[in-house]
Amino acid sequence: MIQLICTTPQTLKKFTDENLASASFCWDYLIKNKEIKINGKKTGADVLLCAGDTVAYYMTKKQEERFGFSVAYEDEHVCIVDKESGVNSEAVFAELTRRWNGNCGFIHRLDRNTMGLMVFAKTAIAEQELLNAFKERTVEKRYLALCVGNFPKQEDVLTAYLKKEEQRAQVRVYSQKTTGSERIVTEYCVREKRADGTSLIEVLLHTGKTHQIRAHLAFIGCPVLGDTKYGNAEWNKEKKCTRQQLIAKYLSFTFRGVLAYLSGKTFVSAFEL
Repeated sequence: MIQLICTTPQTLKKFTDENLASASFCWDYLIKNKEIKINGKKTGADVLLCAGDTVAYYMTKKQEERFGFSVAYEDEHVCIVDKESGVNSEAVFAELTRRWNGNCGFIHRLDRNTMGLMVFAKTAIAEQELLNAFKERTVEKRYLALCVGNFPKQEDVLTAYLKKEEQRAQVRVYSQKTTGSERIVTEYCVREKRADGTSLIEVLLHTGKTHQIRAHLAFIGCPVLGDTKYGNAEWNKEKKCTRQQLIAKYLSFTFRGVLAYLSGKTFVSAFEL
């Protein structure tokens, strides 16, 4: 049994997704079998939690041990994890926070259905250096994406403008500057053109905006396979793909301070497409 305390009003599902990946994976089972207790009472519904509510999850040992990520690298200052698709970044942070008795710095996020590398800080000095590195763009993140269709060029640097649509929880891409939009730059290189009509590409972000890769590739007519928000529904259905085929594959840094020993090193996700 794993027991957690809710700190802000929210649904049980949202609380579970953001705090306990192992329970999120077997959510349907837990709800159907009423294996969740709130303040000591069983529930079989996605109820609204209040601040201070105690939530207890009754899972098998095997269910409890599916954390949704593996550790790719760890030392006294940082931890780099390889996140599974279907896991909220917040849930990874919550698990590491529990492991390290509250000493975890949340540096950046990956979309729930994007897999791959994330870095977390274990010390305050590492957290500040990592935050500065992301702000100053001395962190290089390269992605692999499996996309629908053939790209017009073998490699290219794409420029466009992205605008958030908060009410729809998505973004829109434009070829020209519009009110409220921000410039985005996305570089890609085609690694492999596959016989089934998909293309495996490597992507380097020169700007890091919300849903940038997925929205920008969809904008040029080559959406990420499995993307249910910006993708091609017919292709997704045909390939029976419900999660975007996107990996944060490579992560490398340039540091000047306490983390300088990591400069020049490249970490690689174990996931493949």
